[in-house]
Amino acid sequence: MPETGDLASVGQPIRDGATLPLKQLQDADTGFSYDFQVGDTQTNPQAGISAAENLVNAGYPAITGPASSGVNLQVTRQVLIPNQVVGCSPSSTSPTVTDLDDDDFVFRTPPSDALQGQVIAQVGSENLGASSAATLFVNNDYGQALSDSFESAFGGDVAATVAFEKEQNSYTSRLESALADDPDMLVIIGYPASGIQMFRDYYADFDTGTDIVVTDGLKDPALPGEVGNNMENVIGTAPTAAGPGREFFTSAYQDEYGSDPGVFTSQAYDASAVCVLANIAGGENTGTAVRDNMRTVANPEGEEFGPEALADAVEAVAAGDSINYVGASSPVDFDENGDMQTVTYEIFGFTSDGVETQETIQFGG
Repeated sequence: MPETGDLASVGQPIRDGATLPLKQLQDADTGFSYDFQVGDTQTNPQAGISAAENLVNAGYPAITGPASSGVNLQVTRQVLIPNQVVGCSPSSTSPTVTDLDDDDFVFRTPPSDALQGQVIAQVGSENLGASSAATLFVNNDYGQALSDSFESAFGGDVAATVAFEKEQNSYTSRLESALADDPDMLVIIGYPASGIQMFRDYYADFDTGTDIVVTDGLKDPALPGEVGNNMENVIGTAPTAAGPGREFFTSAYQDEYGSDPGVFTSQAYDASAVCVLANIAGGENTGTAVRDNMRTVANPEGEEFGPEALADAVEAVAAGDSINYVGASSPVDFDENGDMQTVTYEIFGFTSDGVETQETIQFGG
């Protein structure tokens, strides 16, 4: 997880969501012992590779993460797949993940950005009435793929697609390029540390009230305070928690950490929970055993267990019973590529207290 770097402000809560199932089970009497270790990707592929290698060398058969697609794709290709260790990301949304030659070792609990591009296009056309747009996207796989997905889905004119580098001192030139043709809407795809400077520059020199749509990477409740603006012209889209266990998860997260769950925290909980259950179903601490049982414990056959009954699910699996884990973020049904089959997005806005959901959109069966 990115405990430092551009994604630190959202990476730390995602990490907390990922470790919560283990903390629950450590306190339960299930007949098993539970161990976990956290590695910091620093929101950087090379640091992520090093952190993943440490976890693999320590003998862990499954890893919840990495968070960002730019890190996830390199880590999975260079570390997880060659070492036959399961990776289950709670927040890597690049469409490229779907088509990885991964021998079924790579899973994820959020949806692909191929869907989010459609959601942003729908929001722009239907909610904002936009007929022209521009995109500003972080220069990595996540930003490029999501910009491309939006451009393909948007029915209007996309006048400019402008890439930017992370954590720069100024984004004035990038904003000038994106806004040159006065688009009806501006789509910004990035992360909080860069977003703070991006929006400071926007409100200082470019604020004409243009409708701005951001994506999940910028769903940070602290953003308006850091930017120094209420950001009333900004809305966002993000995968949201809509699983049967979301209320229990929210309460458990608040009790453990004293704060509300954030973006991708429920997906992180589900990723870890499924890996643990698959590990027990496989009967051994190997990536192959976990891989072969990810769908066994999560797809719709057997008795349903949610986050509130995770310890009971462990005991049922250990007894050889057929179970179906239904999660905090979604029903957690993996397709043949390890992607989610049913997902929900939210449209959110920024408020003085953080962010609030305005609407939800469901995809899948």
